[in-house]
Amino acid sequence: MASRGQSWGRYPRASHAIAGVTNRHAPLPAFEGTALPHGNGRSYGDSCLNPGGTLLATRGLDRFIAFDPATGELRCEAGVLLGEILEQVVPQGWFVPVSPGTRHVTIGGAIANDVHGKNHHAAGSFGHHVECFELLRSDGSRVLCRRGNPDGLFEATVGGLGLTGVITWAQIRLRRIHSPWMEVETVRFGSLAEFFPLSAASAVDHEYTVAWIDCLARGASLGRGLFMRANHAPACPERRPAAPRERLGMPVTPPFSLVNRLTLRPFNTLYYQRQQATSRREVVHYAPYFYPLDGIRDWNRMYGPRGFLQYQCVLPPDAARDGIAELMREISASGSGSFLAVLKEFGTRESLGLMSFPRPGTTLALDFPNDGASVFTLLERLDRIVDAANGAVYPAKDARLGGDSFRRAFPRWEQFTAFVDPRFSSGFWRRVMENPCKKS
Repeated sequence: MASRGQSWGRYPRASHAIAGVTNRHAPLPAFEGTALPHGNGRSYGDSCLNPGGTLLATRGLDRFIAFDPATGELRCEAGVLLGEILEQVVPQGWFVPVSPGTRHVTIGGAIANDVHGKNHHAAGSFGHHVECFELLRSDGSRVLCRRGNPDGLFEATVGGLGLTGVITWAQIRLRRIHSPWMEVETVRFGSLAEFFPLSAASAVDHEYTVAWIDCLARGASLGRGLFMRANHAPACPERRPAAPRERLGMPVTPPFSLVNRLTLRPFNTLYYQRQQATSRREVVHYAPYFYPLDGIRDWNRMYGPRGFLQYQCVLPPDAARDGIAELMREISASGSGSFLAVLKEFGTRESLGLMSFPRPGTTLALDFPNDGASVFTLLERLDRIVDAANGAVYPAKDARLGGDSFRRAFPRWEQFTAFVDPRFSSGFWRRVMENPCKKS
């Protein structure tokens, strides 16, 4: 079946052949050229696309295989969503150990991108909680991958962007909780300089930390924002808050981006000023804390028919303060950006994957409407700042990074290429591997 495919950012768009994978015991469906596993399509750029090739749609691998409510060991097929896991295990006192900003991600995708969450400083990335998985290669071979196996396929597949084969099932360790509620404190801070000591202090006794920042603030207010730190509530509160309701979505794509110069600055100002107190404590359901955008169906449509580009980078500790400030000045001067700009400090736990993105330092993430040449010029300026700081751009969010920058930021790419399935590829991989002998 032929189809035009797109990522969550709706840029780029490309034609693919689609082949469904619905039986974990069966061989891969026949395909011509190259193929790429495709879960729920929540990557933002072209790491989940294979223009001119085949996408192996794995969402049909959606079965639970085994769960031990005493230990939190869960085995399920790779197409199961994190949200589907939460529906089953939260009532039994368990939670996913690491979660990105959406629950609409498959287990296979979480492994392939080695996703991280608000608790990286405490729990590391998703790969740290994977016990094992089965990898189906294009030659029909099946490999049981475990951490530290001599074949190295576990470390290559975690963060390997789907290029090493199809994950058919995985076993992970869940995290014990006592209720579905979160104890959240929101702290207002006035500048980027205030963020770093606040983040360091919060990480001591809070499992989850993250900050929203006003991406258009300038001068002394550069990097101002709201810092949200949280822990799982020890028990259901006496006055239980109302469970979250699904909010309205975007039923159609507007003819232009609703995120623009006219809407962005007033929204950011009002959002920052909505909390007058320095600190506010509340008990909330886990869903709005972890997944604020999941309550808006098809929110990606608000950026209009041309879509958007998300930019997420990480800068090492010795360069983070100056580098993040320089990035923020560029973004503020451009007048572009997003309603949801996120700043977070990673912990020191080393990622397991050869190509994993999380590493010690500070990570900044925000969306840019695709308004043509100007946004690409801006992102190239941001690339130069990241390169100079020896930082990295997140492949799962990227749609245009140059190969030199990628290979500099992921120095184990040559080691990784030995594990790539010879019949698997992606738009991202072909782009960053152009002229691969040229090292930056």
